[in-house]
Amino acid sequence: MERLVPDELWEMFQRVVPAAIVFVATSGCTWKQLPPSFGPSGPTAHRRFAEWTRARVRARLHRLVLVELGARGELDRSRCAIDPVSLRALEKGF
Repeated sequence: MERLVPDELWEMFQRVVPAAIVFVATSGCTWKQLPPSFGPSGPTAHRRFAEWTRARVRARLHRLVLVELGARGELDRSRCAIDPVSLRALEKGF
């Protein structure tokens, strides 16, 4: 299967996010179906995922990737988009 990100960026991602969370995110299994070979139980992995979501780990990982691509001169800003869901609305939308 072809990867959507270069191997170097995938390796960076794996340094930040444990294998159990990567497995659930890429396999489509539920937290309860997580094989015991990953170490933590499904509920423990899910609890860590929830904690990291609150701690904005995904946002920090995104920034790390952008910095790395920028340092390499590989950041193509013409392909960037702003997701309005992530922007705070001002009072009454103004």
